Amino acid sequence: MPDLIDNERTKLLAGALDRASTSIFTVGIVTPSVSWWFDLQGVRAALGPGGLLAFVGLSFLAAASLHMLARSVLGDLK
Repeated sequence: MPDLIDNERTKLLAGALDRASTSIFTVGIVTPSVSWWFDLQGVRAALGPGGLLAFVGLSFLAAASLHMLARSVLGDLK
């Protein structure tokens, strides 16, 4: 019985980490990219192309890192 509980806790943690990576992807990549494309609120002038690429790149690394961490957590299943 304790193995089942541990497995469910492990899956819960992995799911939370993966949802966090999805949130970072949405907020850090999709939103700025759409804002840049449609030039919402003058984001092109405020951010610049280098700033956009840096922000999107760092967001991608953060999202990918959390996703990979979630995958490695699942390796703890019994």
